[in-house]
Amino acid sequence: MKKKDTIKSQREFSNIIKNSEFFKTNEFTIYYKENNLNKKRFGIAVSSKLGNAVVRNRLKRQTREIINKLNYLFKNNQDYIIMIRKGSLSTSFSIRLKNLEDKLNNYYEN
Repeated sequence: MKKKDTIKSQREFSNIIKNSEFFKTNEFTIYYKENNLNKKRFGIAVSSKLGNAVVRNRLKRQTREIINKLNYLFKNNQDYIIMIRKGSLSTSFSIRLKNLEDKLNNYYEN
């Protein structure tokens, strides 16, 4: 995930969360909304309730790596906000990757 493909402003985060569809896994809640930019953009959010800064930053780094590995499953012309849930703390990276891949495959088949 390139830096230019990120969503950082609070206004955009709020707009996407309020006006979009979403789906959940045990580890993530993913909001998605059409954009007119001809590219996909991502925002990652993690609550301070999940742990200290070291834990939260590790979860964000791993989530960015998951996005890079599954980039082909995300549609162009969409913004995605990925909210990391408490279930991420108790699952390994490989399980989170597999669960999200399965969920995205099932979601886009329907």
